[in-house]
Amino acid sequence: MLTVDAIFFDLDGTLVDARQAIVNAANYTLAKMGRPGKTFEEVVSYVGTGVSYLVSKSLGSEDPKLVEEGVRIYIEYYTAHPADNAVIYPHVKETLDFFRAKRKFILTNRYVNLTIPLLRATGLEKYFEEVIGGDDEKCLKPSPCVFGNILPRLRVDKKRAIIAGDMAVDIMAGKNSGIATCWMTYGLSKLEDLGGVKPDYILDDIAGLKKIIK
Repeated sequence: MLTVDAIFFDLDGTLVDARQAIVNAANYTLAKMGRPGKTFEEVVSYVGTGVSYLVSKSLGSEDPKLVEEGVRIYIEYYTAHPADNAVIYPHVKETLDFFRAKRKFILTNRYVNLTIPLLRATGLEKYFEEVIGGDDEKCLKPSPCVFGNILPRLRVDKKRAIIAGDMAVDIMAGKNSGIATCWMTYGLSKLEDLGGVKPDYILDDIAGLKKIIK
């Protein structure tokens, strides 16, 4: 078992399935901007690398002004509807309760102001010491600057930390910083999406962390 002081959890695809709320916000944005809507699968394929990326791909444009307007509309809508059809994955709350003595953080590429409303709506906010979001779009997972910035500030030893997530960016973020990694198979990515990146642990159920972490 791994001796850990701090656990960094991804949000979407790891703790909560919030895909429908994201798709709703994206299609609302497209409608407001006079663009045709996207399918559920199309929008979900853009999830994981930040809001600007999701909006840009949904619009099919990299024009900075257009993307900025799209992000504004997206945030406005999503903030009012953060948990539409959101579902907490099985055994999440009991696992977080089990690790009540551990320091726990949300580490997501979402903006913080799009993360906290979802955590509050699902009753998960109380479990976490801090929400670390992707507000600095020049420093998102999987960049090593993410942990490079936060570990010293949080006074966390990378040898006593683990990141749990469902996407390649989560595993790569850990690998790029020398932090133990755990990939959740039930989330938004399939094994082939990891692109050869090998997590230290693979779980089909978040409750399996109890057998990994001491």
